[in-house]
Amino acid sequence: MTAPVVLVDGSSYLYRAFHALPPLTNSKGMPTGAVKGVINMIRRLLKDYPGSPVVVVFDAKGKTFRDDMFPDYKAQRPPMPDDLRPQVQPIHDIVRAMGLPLLVEEGVEADDVIGTYCQQATAAGIPVIVSTGDKDMAQLVNEHVTLVNTMTDTVMDPAGVEAKFGLPPSLIIDFLALMGDKVDNIPGVPGVGEKTALGLLQGLGSLDSIYANLDKVKDLSFRGAKTMAAKLEEHKDKAYMSYALATIKLDCDLPEPIQALANGEPDKARLLALFQDMEFKTWVNELEGEGVVAEVSESSHAAEGPDTKGALAREYEIITTEAAFERWLLTLESQPAFAFDTETTSLDYMEAEIVGVSFSVEPGRAAYVPVAHDYMEAPEQLDRNWVLAKLKPLLEAETPRKIGQNLKYDASVLANYQIALNGIGYDTMLESYVLNSTASRHDMDSLAGFYLDETTVKFEDIAGKGAKQLTFNQIALEQAGPYAAEDADITFRLHQALWPQLEAAPSLKSVFEFIELPLLPVLSAVERTGALVDAKRLGEQSVELGERLVTLEREAFELAGQPFNLSSPKQLGEILFDKLGLPVIKKTPKGAPSTAEEVLQELALDYPLPNILMEYRGLAKLKSTYTDKLPQMINPRTGRIHTSYHQAVTATGRLSSTDPNLQNIPIRTEEGRRIRQAFVAPKGYKLVAADYSQIELRIMAHLSDDKGLLDAFAQGLDVHKATAAEVFGVDLDSVTADMRRSAKAINFGLIYGMSAFGLAKQLHLGRNEAQQYIDTYFERYPGVARYMDNTRALAHEQGYVETLFGRRLYLPEINASNKMRQQAAERTAINAPMQGSAADIIKRAMVDVHQWLSGENAPDARIIMQVHDELVLEVAEDQVDALTGELCERMSRAADLKVPLLVEAGVGDNWDQAH
Repeated sequence: MTAPVVLVDGSSYLYRAFHALPPLTNSKGMPTGAVKGVINMIRRLLKDYPGSPVVVVFDAKGKTFRDDMFPDYKAQRPPMPDDLRPQVQPIHDIVRAMGLPLLVEEGVEADDVIGTYCQQATAAGIPVIVSTGDKDMAQLVNEHVTLVNTMTDTVMDPAGVEAKFGLPPSLIIDFLALMGDKVDNIPGVPGVGEKTALGLLQGLGSLDSIYANLDKVKDLSFRGAKTMAAKLEEHKDKAYMSYALATIKLDCDLPEPIQALANGEPDKARLLALFQDMEFKTWVNELEGEGVVAEVSESSHAAEGPDTKGALAREYEIITTEAAFERWLLTLESQPAFAFDTETTSLDYMEAEIVGVSFSVEPGRAAYVPVAHDYMEAPEQLDRNWVLAKLKPLLEAETPRKIGQNLKYDASVLANYQIALNGIGYDTMLESYVLNSTASRHDMDSLAGFYLDETTVKFEDIAGKGAKQLTFNQIALEQAGPYAAEDADITFRLHQALWPQLEAAPSLKSVFEFIELPLLPVLSAVERTGALVDAKRLGEQSVELGERLVTLEREAFELAGQPFNLSSPKQLGEILFDKLGLPVIKKTPKGAPSTAEEVLQELALDYPLPNILMEYRGLAKLKSTYTDKLPQMINPRTGRIHTSYHQAVTATGRLSSTDPNLQNIPIRTEEGRRIRQAFVAPKGYKLVAADYSQIELRIMAHLSDDKGLLDAFAQGLDVHKATAAEVFGVDLDSVTADMRRSAKAINFGLIYGMSAFGLAKQLHLGRNEAQQYIDTYFERYPGVARYMDNTRALAHEQGYVETLFGRRLYLPEINASNKMRQQAAERTAINAPMQGSAADIIKRAMVDVHQWLSGENAPDARIIMQVHDELVLEVAEDQVDALTGELCERMSRAADLKVPLLVEAGVGDNWDQAH
C-alpha cells in the first residue's frame, strides 16, 4: 500500500500547543513552549507514518481573498500573543532543518493549501492524512482523506465525521454556513445554532435544498421551526456569503504537485544548534549521542542533562510460571534498585485490589506478573497470595531501593495486603516536581514525553473511556502485559533521566531527600487513617441548607420581579443588567457583562439582589460539595472519610487534597464551621488542632531581616497592631480595631504583592490614600522594601526564587515581553519564598511528628488531617495534656528562624472546637 502523504496544519497546532503546554522559557527568557509542542507533534507523525512525506503548512502574514469578500472576516480575533510571536520563526527553521517541506502561501490560508493537495490526491488516488485540530477541515474528508488530531488522539474518516457532527463531510460547509463561526467571525444565519442547523440539514439536505423547500421548514421537529423559514429568507445573502467564506479553496496555484512532495535529509548540525539555542535537552543529547556537532557551537549552550538518546529495544516478559517468577525475584534481590508498579482495580487506594505487579531493572527490560485477571485461570496466571507472600520480604526490606511513579499509591494498596513498603528510594513524580514544579505535569505520560520524548500507551487506549471503561482485571493480557511492563520500564528510565539533574543541584536533592521523600509514607498513613465524620449531623445541616436556599430563591424572584435560574450566568446577566439596569463593572472575554464573584461583591455594596445571589452561591456550593457529598464518601469498611493528599500539584510546594478537598471548607462562616463540627473524635479520644501562627509574616521577618518586624515578633507583640501603630503614627494603646484591620490587610497584602489599587479596593479607600499607607509601611519597615527589590532583581537574573530550604520556584514569565505577565511573575517571586517555606516547614513537622507517634512508648495518637498551616490529630483523652505541649514544641522546631515560630493548639470533641 502506498504510504500516505501527511499534511500538517501548522497554524492550528501553533496556537493549540501554545495554550495547552506550560509556559516554558529558556535561560535567556525566550518562550519555547509552542516550539516544543509543535515539533514534538511533527516528530510523532514521523514515527507514526514512516516513509511518508510530512508537509508542514502555515498561514502567511497579511490578508487573503476572504478579506476582500467580507472585510470583517476574522476581525474579532485578537492579535497573536506577545509570547507566541517570537516562536514562529524557530519552528520554521527547525522544520526546514528536519528536511521537511514547509509551505507558506500568500493570499490564501493554510486550509486552502491543504485542501488543494487533498483534491490533487483524491484525483490521483493517493491516501492523505491531514493532521489538524480544526473542525472546518472535516469538509475535506473522503475515502482518500483522513483527519488525525495528535493532541487528542482522534482519527476521523467519513464515518467518524458523521459520528461526530451528525452529518456527512459533504454537508459540513452547509453546517458552518447556517450556524456561522464566531472564531472566524463568519456570520451565519442569526438565530441558527448547532441544533437548528442539524435539524435543517438532516431534514431537508443541503443549503440549496433548504432554500428550495422553505415551505417545508415549518414541519421539521426542531424548536422554533415554525418561524425559521422567515429568518432564512431574510438572511439568505448572509447564508450564502457564509457558505463561500467557510468553503476551503481546492485550486490554489502551488509551487509543486502533491506527487513531487518528499522529505529531504535532515541537517543535523543545524538542528543541534537550534535545539541547543532552545535548550531542548533530550533532543540535544539524542543528536550528540549520534556524534553530531553543532554548526554554530559558540552561540549555543545546551544545558547539561541525562543521556536519554536513541530508541531502545524493548524486552518485556509476561510471567505466568513459578520458575520465571523465582528467576526474576533473584534478579530483583541482586539489584541496588529496581522500578516497581502495581496494576489495580481502582484509583481509590482504600478499595483497590492488586491485579498484577511489574518490575524493571534496566532500560528497555521489564516484566509483568498477572495475578487476578478475570478471564484467566490457574495455571494461566500465578496465585496472588503466593506472589505477594514471595514479594513481601523484598518489598519490606530497606534494600534494594524501590523506584516508582507516585509510590504513595502503591504503598497504600500494598498495605491492604499487610505489606509495609520500605526502602522507598526514588519517586519519579517527586523528582520531577522538585526539579521544576512548573515545567510539566508530573504524571508518567507527560514526563515520558517531556524528558524521554516517548509517547506512552495511555490507560484509555487499552481500557476505553467513559461509563464503558474496563477495569484492569478485565483487559486482555496481550494488551495489559505490555502496558504494565512499559509503566515500570518508563519509570526506571525517568529516574535515570531525572536523578543526575537533582544531583547537579544539591539544594534540590536535599529538598527531595529530606522533605518530599520522607513525607511520602507519612501521607499514606494519614490517608489510610482517615477522619471520622458524623453523617447524621451533616444530613441535618443539608436539610436546613436546602430550606434556606428555597427561601433565598424566593427572595431573589421577588427582587427580580420574575422567576429565573439563579445558577445561569446568562439569565442572571439579563436580570441584573438588562432588567434592573445595574452598572456593568466587568465584561467576559466574549463581551457579555460578567456575573463573577468579585463583580457581585462590588454590586452587593449598593444593591440587595447581588447580596442574596452571593449567599445563595456560597450555600449551594457547601451543600453540593460537603453536606450532601461527604456522607456518601464514608468508607463502609472503616466508617471514615479518606482524602487523597497530592505532593506534586501546587507550584509552591503546598499540599493539596481531593475526594474530598479538605483545604476549602470555610472557617469564617457559621455554615462552614458547622461542617467542621461534623469531623468528630471517636469515643475515648479528643481532636487536637495545632496551627502555626502568622507563619508567612514570620518568614517575611526572617527573610527581610527588618528590625521593626523582628522586634515586634521577638517581644510577642500583636504584629498587626504594631504595624498599625507604625503606619498610622500612634502608640500601641491608641490603635483602633479599624486601624488593626487595615494594617492586617497591608501585612498580608504585601506578602501577596498587592498593589495600591488592590489595597484601596479591599479597604474601600481612595487609591492615593492606599498608596500613602504602603509608602508609610515601607518607610517604617525598610528591610521589607529592600527584600522585595532584591527578590525581584534576583528573579529576573536567574529565573527562579528559593525557599529557606532550597526549593526552587521557576518563573517562566519573569522576563516576558508582556508587562502584565511579567508583573504577575514578580508578585509570585515575592510571595513564593514565604508560601513555599511555610509548606516546607509543615512538611518537616509532619515527618517529625509521625516518626515520634510511630516510635516505642509513643502516645496513643495519630495525625488525621493536614490543612494549610494546621495539623489535626486524634489523641486518647487521658494523654491530651502531655501530648499537646510536646506537639507544639516539635512543630516549632521544624525551622530555625530569627523570630519565634509560634504554634497554637486547641482541643475539642470536633474539629471546630479544636481549631
